[in-house]
Amino acid sequence: MGLYLVVMGVQGAGKGTQAAVISEKYHIPHVSTGDLFRAMRTRTDALAQRVQEIMAAGQLVSDEVTNEVLKDRLEQPDAKDGVILDGYPRNAAQAAWLDDYLANRGKRLDAVLLLDLDFFTAFKRSYGRVKSDTTGKSYNVFFNGELLNVEFEDHPEGAYPPRMVATLKTTGEVLSRRPDDEAPSVVKRIDIFQGTTQPLIDYYRNKGLLVKIDAAQPIEAVSEAIEAVIAQVRT
Repeated sequence: MGLYLVVMGVQGAGKGTQAAVISEKYHIPHVSTGDLFRAMRTRTDALAQRVQEIMAAGQLVSDEVTNEVLKDRLEQPDAKDGVILDGYPRNAAQAAWLDDYLANRGKRLDAVLLLDLDFFTAFKRSYGRVKSDTTGKSYNVFFNGELLNVEFEDHPEGAYPPRMVATLKTTGEVLSRRPDDEAPSVVKRIDIFQGTTQPLIDYYRNKGLLVKIDAAQPIEAVSEAIEAVIAQVRT
């Protein structure tokens, strides 16, 4: 029996973490459109070259091309029994295309998981995350603050805002941060999510596929809630 899921949620809601858990437990791939487009940069086939030309010209990738990229991924052998989609669909037109694509193959979406998280917590989870390049362990200045020393470093040219620098108290290691986790980028991504996701929420709620899960819970509790949803849709 196949398992086709869409996972939605604001940054920091834990989509990647939960998708990895689902992927391992149910043996279906986690397909992120962001990862797909990054992979296109190193491919040499005709589809990849079209995508490279669009991006090099600074143009937006159309729904049609995005759908082609997704179709290319869904038709790979490891996706024959299902998939977890992350970052797709981004609008109702893409959602309708996905419905038609699956229906033409005798399949359908089983559920759309909305990992629901308030925007203030989402901001703290994203802006505050730091990582040790030595051990690979992740921390958060808001939730593991007792383990860290945190300072703010002014930009050498006086640009705003200052850069947050976190170090481990035990070793003094300077922890790394993703460049797009600076405050303006985080706020922009939250705004984009808020503006583009509501129509999709309405689309899938009207189809009876939307399941809202409290993403403020511990990771294990969110995973248990997702497993309960999957068990229900597979009966």
